Amino acid sequence: MRPFRSVTGRAAVLDRADVDTDQIVPKQFLKRIERTGFGEFLFYDWAQEPDFELNRPEAEGAKILLTGRNFGCGSSREHAPWALQDWGFEAIVAPSFGDIFRTNCVKIGLVPVVLPQDEVKELMQDPAELTVDLAAQTVGPYSFEFDSFERHCLLEGLDDVARALRHEEEIAAFEAAHPPRFATTAL
Repeated sequence: MRPFRSVTGRAAVLDRADVDTDQIVPKQFLKRIERTGFGEFLFYDWAQEPDFELNRPEAEGAKILLTGRNFGCGSSREHAPWALQDWGFEAIVAPSFGDIFRTNCVKIGLVPVVLPQDEVKELMQDPAELTVDLAAQTVGPYSFEFDSFERHCLLEGLDDVARALRHEEEIAAFEAAHPPRFATTAL
């Protein structure tokens, strides 16, 4: 995972509440095991509608998604954040997120920012260029709270494996001091 400090760019507006992970990436596209290639299936059913928000020219190349409350609710599929990131989004700003979805975003470096609904609505009025700054904890003129541990991991680009590898010497010392009870190589 690469470090995230800030992103400046066009914001796409998806002014919908309760967007389910099944809508973000439908079940028929979940057969892949790699994390890439899901962007083309992002909001697949909605994208068939000519008037869909992300089909509009002003959404092209957007790095930030402004959306409604309870974004990413529903099932715990990891594919939803993968699809959003693969499409090109680096940050999502909403009044609230589904808990598991939010956690899955943080684990891959997609920054989920919570702002009050009235502030999100105001940002939606002029989304042409926006800055999400995790280091300063601001989106445009607004400040936001962010869990300090998750913020540190995002700023440093530390996923679960990278955090564990920072303790490689201690892990090796523990393993050396505690030999296995059974020969695990014979299994």
